[in-house]
Amino acid sequence: MAGELRVEAGTLLAAFPDMLDPNFMHSVVLICQHSEQGAYGVVTNKPTQFKVKDLLPQHALLGKSKFPIFLGGPVEHTTLQFLHVVPEAIPGGLSIDGKLWLGGEIDALGQYLSAKPRAATRKVRLFLGYSGWGAGQLDSELGTGSWLPAPPSLEAIFGAPGESTWRRVVRSIGREGNELEQQPPDVSWN
Repeated sequence: MAGELRVEAGTLLAAFPDMLDPNFMHSVVLICQHSEQGAYGVVTNKPTQFKVKDLLPQHALLGKSKFPIFLGGPVEHTTLQFLHVVPEAIPGGLSIDGKLWLGGEIDALGQYLSAKPRAATRKVRLFLGYSGWGAGQLDSELGTGSWLPAPPSLEAIFGAPGESTWRRVVRSIGREGNELEQQPPDVSWN
């Protein structure tokens, strides 16, 4: 049965409303890779207080950038990575699904963020850390209902952060989602 629930790169996962893990409560994860060896993704809706200039102060352009950084997940908070939809401006990235690219040339990223800071907020997202699952772990969590697979959405990746994004993604799964988006993480909170 877990094979039927397998999600591909580019799929969004909304945390089930009762997930109390603070790393994932009301989070949306973009799956970047999912294979028999495990899965890898980034939480798209959790901003941090950091700006690019805080993390890359030595870079000529990025060292001046006030572009926001998001928390990609609980693993490897020493890694900075980025997603984008502008491969012509930021070459060298890996295509996730033909519409999204992971990474690319860091100097091109700096040029893009400097030249188009306002437009970049809807086309680029930087992450500190990531979300990872070992072999079979994500399949198991999908099987127990911890995650709600949802259709890809650029708005869920590059839109306003926070719980509103989670609610929008949960609603996108249909009738079941409309009921779940109002459920508190712990039913005793009612």
